[in-house]
Amino acid sequence: MSAHAKKSRPWSLSRGAVNGALVLVTLHTLLPLGWLLTAAAKNTPDLLGGNTLSLSNFHLTDNLHALATADGGIYFRWYLNSLLYAGGGALLCAFICVCAGYAFEVYTFRGQEKLFGLVLVGVLIPTTALALPMYLLASRIGIVNTFWAVFIPSLVFPFGVYLSRIFVSGYVPAEVLEAARMDGAGELRTFWSIGLRMVTPGFVTVFLFQFTAIWNNFFLPLVMLSNSKLFPVSLGLYSWNAQTRSFPEFYPLVVTGSLLAVLPLVVAFVALQRHWKAGLTAGSVK
Repeated sequence: MSAHAKKSRPWSLSRGAVNGALVLVTLHTLLPLGWLLTAAAKNTPDLLGGNTLSLSNFHLTDNLHALATADGGIYFRWYLNSLLYAGGGALLCAFICVCAGYAFEVYTFRGQEKLFGLVLVGVLIPTTALALPMYLLASRIGIVNTFWAVFIPSLVFPFGVYLSRIFVSGYVPAEVLEAARMDGAGELRTFWSIGLRMVTPGFVTVFLFQFTAIWNNFFLPLVMLSNSKLFPVSLGLYSWNAQTRSFPEFYPLVVTGSLLAVLPLVVAFVALQRHWKAGLTAGSVK
């Protein structure tokens, strides 16, 4: 074996192992989505008979019609609830996180790092562990089983504050802020006109993280809500899925509803990819 072949063999094996791992990860990621695409077009006998991956017997139109009319069209009420919880909550949460990250990075005050450390402790606490304490607090102030019981807790995102501070450090030079102050701009004007605009990639990144978390959130609405008209999509589909043993006709509704529930996440990531890609790149070098 030549010296050149001896040198190239480890590199080829490494490349093959990496490509093989990438293929496995890609299949692991795309196969459930492929199953969902084909299963959403099947009726109850096909779903129960295991014919979900075949490309014949398409009933997608019938499934969509059944989804729109089931229980008086409550699915799209759940869909609207999820858009309000996730869209409004993530937008306001991202703004709060950027404000907090800007304050931690730009200003100096007593107990600054200790307070920031306390925020980081919040990153370590799983949200499911906080569901019961939040229920007790919500019960004390009388907002259980209301829109606010799910919306207000979604505004708290400690990891978003951490990310925002990193983005402010990378995107907002201190010299620019100092120049704005010398030109007579106040602190609020400096933040709104300069700081917030320069940290837009970070704002979008935090928004997408929180939008995904709220959209997929299940346990908090399960604890807080009992009125089905306030359910998000995740909890509504769970309630339908619990009835499939007694009523198998709910299977196509659950599968087709799950497919539609994925669309807002795909649209958000595709539409904002230019911003969040820049944001992730900035975060990776800090």
